[in-house]
Amino acid sequence: MRIHLQNQPNDPLFDFSQTMWDEAAARAGETGHAVSIGITEADFATAMTTAEALVCDASVLKRRFPCPAPHLKLIFATNAGLDRLAPYDWLPPGAILMNNRGTHEAKAGEFGLMAVLMLANRIPEMATNQWAGRWQKLWGSVLASRRITIVGLGALGGTLAGHATRFGMQVTGVRNTTAPHPDCARVLTMEALDSVLPDTDILVLACPLTARTRGLMDRNRLSRLPAGAGIVNIGRGELLDQDALCDMLDSGHIGGAVLDVFTPEPLPPGHRLWTTPHVVISPHTSADDPATYNPRSLDIFLANLRAHREGKPLPNQFDIARGY
Repeated sequence: MRIHLQNQPNDPLFDFSQTMWDEAAARAGETGHAVSIGITEADFATAMTTAEALVCDASVLKRRFPCPAPHLKLIFATNAGLDRLAPYDWLPPGAILMNNRGTHEAKAGEFGLMAVLMLANRIPEMATNQWAGRWQKLWGSVLASRRITIVGLGALGGTLAGHATRFGMQVTGVRNTTAPHPDCARVLTMEALDSVLPDTDILVLACPLTARTRGLMDRNRLSRLPAGAGIVNIGRGELLDQDALCDMLDSGHIGGAVLDVFTPEPLPPGHRLWTTPHVVISPHTSADDPATYNPRSLDIFLANLRAHREGKPLPNQFDIARGY
């Protein structure tokens, strides 16, 4: 197959290389493919005249499609969430769009666990006191028996659920179905979210952004959390009403927050979140490890390529109707 890997011009930490491809192909036992790697607009335009498969970041797709790509059959975006590519009318006729679900689970799961531990030990509050030069003893607690609600049980939320269970937490998962999850004491649907919020010590948002989840945690739902509850957002900024969160952090109703995603991004200078107390800000880096991201991405792409060749369902095929 004629495969093109397109790098971004300004993100060298995540550049694909020929060595990366060769090593991934060897791991997968894939041979005989014609592979090119590009970085410029000219590289991309030339490759699209013959490419049957494209591997690139979603920003490349957003910037360069629609474009002539008469032979393109497979598009593998090296991102899990592809909401910023909607509407999907740019997709070439007959081409299958895939996401990178699975690449992020180890890193995001560890980040999520770190965030939960920070909230349990009141680290966001300590950081606020540090900036103020204020010595104030704050006592944290162990995670065992703490109540955590994780919205979204995909690669990100599901991995964190495993970590939380091993620490003895009471784990409630929230997703579209009530199908059991091995690391959750119970699984509820989105319609039941309001019922579990009053019994939640730490709320984690790890779901995709869809029409159904946009604005999910609004002022009303945030107010349902018990006083002192903590919030982690590793999903999308638009899941959460940031102004309402800031109000409740200011009032003390929310005890602390660890946020990796925002509206807008980058978070601009002077934004209220920069000075709101008891917040730890991570600049959308929770799920990406430069040392492992590309090798793992290529492993996932090649697994999908094999499934396509064998006429099997593609594990990472993006469902435009569902938005994930």
